[in-house]
Amino acid sequence: MPAPGRLFANDEELGKKDDEYRPAAKGSLPSTGPSWPGWRVSSPRMRRRRIVVGLAVLVALVLFVKNIPTDLVPLGQRVDIRVPGHTINGHAITASYAGSYGDAPMGPPPIEEDVEDAKTLGQHYYNGQIKWFFLAATLQSTARTMGYRMFNKNVVFVAAGAQSVARLIPMACEMSRWNRNLVHVVIMGRDELTIDEYKEINGVDDSCEIYWHDARPDYAAYSTDERFRLNALTSMVHVHNFLHPQVYIIDDPKEEEAPFVKGFEAHAKKFGKTVINLPTNAVQRLMWITRLDSGALGAWHNTYIEILIHAPADSSGSLVRLLRSLEKADYFGARYPHLTIELPAQLDKPTEDFLQTFLWPPFSFDPGQHTSQLTLRRRIPVDRLTSTEASVRMIESFYPSRITHSHVLLLSPQAELSPLFYHYLIYNTLEYKYSLYGEGTKESRQLMGISLALPARLLDDETKFDPPSSYYDDSSRRAYGDNTPFLWQAPDTHATLYFGDKWLELHSFLSFRLNKATAAIAKVMSPNFPAFAEHLLEVMRARNYFILYPHVPDYAIATIHNELYQPPEEYLPKDDREEIPEETTPTDTDEPFLTPVLPPSPPPQSREEELAGAPLHNLLPADGDLPELSTLPLLSFSGQMTRASNAQKLAKFFADDFRTTIGACPYGYEPTIKPNSADDLFCYSDENYMDMIGDVGASRDGVPGIGFGSGRGREQGVDDSIERDEYGDVMEPKVPEAEKKMMSAEFEKHLQRQSQQEADKSKTKKERLSKELEEQAEEAKMTKPGIDRSATSLEQKADVPKKVDSPKDETEEANRKAESRKSEILIKRASGMGIG
Repeated sequence: MPAPGRLFANDEELGKKDDEYRPAAKGSLPSTGPSWPGWRVSSPRMRRRRIVVGLAVLVALVLFVKNIPTDLVPLGQRVDIRVPGHTINGHAITASYAGSYGDAPMGPPPIEEDVEDAKTLGQHYYNGQIKWFFLAATLQSTARTMGYRMFNKNVVFVAAGAQSVARLIPMACEMSRWNRNLVHVVIMGRDELTIDEYKEINGVDDSCEIYWHDARPDYAAYSTDERFRLNALTSMVHVHNFLHPQVYIIDDPKEEEAPFVKGFEAHAKKFGKTVINLPTNAVQRLMWITRLDSGALGAWHNTYIEILIHAPADSSGSLVRLLRSLEKADYFGARYPHLTIELPAQLDKPTEDFLQTFLWPPFSFDPGQHTSQLTLRRRIPVDRLTSTEASVRMIESFYPSRITHSHVLLLSPQAELSPLFYHYLIYNTLEYKYSLYGEGTKESRQLMGISLALPARLLDDETKFDPPSSYYDDSSRRAYGDNTPFLWQAPDTHATLYFGDKWLELHSFLSFRLNKATAAIAKVMSPNFPAFAEHLLEVMRARNYFILYPHVPDYAIATIHNELYQPPEEYLPKDDREEIPEETTPTDTDEPFLTPVLPPSPPPQSREEELAGAPLHNLLPADGDLPELSTLPLLSFSGQMTRASNAQKLAKFFADDFRTTIGACPYGYEPTIKPNSADDLFCYSDENYMDMIGDVGASRDGVPGIGFGSGRGREQGVDDSIERDEYGDVMEPKVPEAEKKMMSAEFEKHLQRQSQQEADKSKTKKERLSKELEEQAEEAKMTKPGIDRSATSLEQKADVPKKVDSPKDETEEANRKAESRKSEILIKRASGMGIG
């Protein structure tokens, strides 16, 4: 059937629009489609674009609806947008967020038809849908806790049993009192007590500002174990989504209900959250964790500590005493540290018998605790170690597997530890290395370690050490009194924890320091300290590092016994039959430091404080609150009070001089300091640097250079206070008279050595010239008989060596000039520091 014609087809004036009479564009083709614009067919590209735009608008609308903010209207006007129907392992999960305690079902639930043999299940037979009547309201009221952020201050205590709730509430209220965290308590047990009843029973008043959340499902008392486990797993998902907790704290899993523990652990493992399990009856002993913020608590399991003990020969009594104190220490359920004991070549019988029965970790009835964490190393019998070999052996005994989390605790057999030593270490490490305050601060980066013992003497091991009692501000004085911890730029080898990143830098330092022989310099520390401590001091002074020392009133975290003192092996005579020389001047060897001739004498007996046994927060000043590092007294390596700005200037002076005198760098060399590396202190890779030293000036900006081998700031007993001139510029540190004499004597010995070397070179040169001239004279006799000029030529060449045209002689003459120039520079530097 033909298509019907248009209406009024015979009338050209009807049914048409004016635009149809408009002339077409020149060159355009006539239209074959409908003439009305609304009937024109769009192109495929335009259709696809409209579809994409429409889908994008639809997706944006859906996302907007699903993420409508819930805190824009009062709580009573909010509408629940969550959709029930989710299932886990075939069990439907629903929620009713508008309920209250009055809306919750009371009494036992009906027995479902699909529950077979309900009587055998006892009271726990209900396995219906999980509904939370009280959780949504409290979670939605926590908007101000910034729970939508991944990193916040939320700490969540979770408990199921009534006894666990009673044990955790005091710690939660104490943490809230310190106001460093936002504390939440989540209840998910089987009992039917209300939150108000929990507060009343445990004596909680309005002063305990914590957030309470009831995550118990309906019919909690009648739920099966599987339903109870699923409730712990799924309810914590909602807690996580609203709060994003940094750490969970729960009671001892042995004291909690097993289904709850399984569900909670599955949730924590899925989301990778830190869980702190408090041991039984340990809440009071661990009350110090309430002083830590969420950042420090979140790193609870990130700290790995290894204990390293170097046992000297004939030290069985001291070693047994130390190991016994390690066994008796309280590790509060944390990971036991790995223990490494370096045994001497000659091992006495009592020590060998004791180690045969020694177990580490200590024996426990828990099968999971019997994995050995003990490593014994016994050296092959050889001659006495040199100081270099002893230093290398010590540093190689440990290497951090995790640079920022692995640390080493150095213990001397002379030490005896308090049962709370591990509490003290973990508390200070978490506060100063991982807390929101401490992590990344300048003071934290300059902290090299934490000592457990209060030093009794200065680095000379003779002068009595008096702990500082002054502060930089009055608030610290009022809070801590005279019993304050302090920072000292001095290493300790008796009982000190060294951080892994700093130990890695020490490892790098020694690899360069011992790679190339340099002239031996005087020791700063007593020979009673192991040889590696001198290198440790060099790193601390060059990098401006400090060690935190304790000052616990009337008690000690670790005490040092000297009655069974054994000197370091590297400073003992090689043989017991070797005669001790009468000379007491340190010998000049190939070692980095001058080796003492006489063996070190035993240190004087010091007062031994009683080991601490009470809870740590009761022993420390200021109710256990650790002070900020920036407010602590700061001591230079000589034991004198200084300020942070002064210490930084002295470190710069020392590092610059060390690069020049030891590291073979040109004066004024400004390298780039790399993390965990000390290669900027050395220029051994460039052989031209030694020649450059003789060409550079002996001063910078008018400041005199530094004498050989001593170094700017390398003095002992120097006053480290920075002085400024009339223009406010920092002046060079003063050098005491005693240090000037020591440096002068050292410089004279250097000149004597240099003169002897020059004399030996001159003698060798004359002998070589004489031999050469004799050969020339013999040759002349053979070529021109009767003429003998050998004696005259020998005399002329011996008296005037400059006229020798041999290329080798010219090179030696240039070297002699360079050595003379270096001597002149050294003399000028010594004169600039007042050395005679």
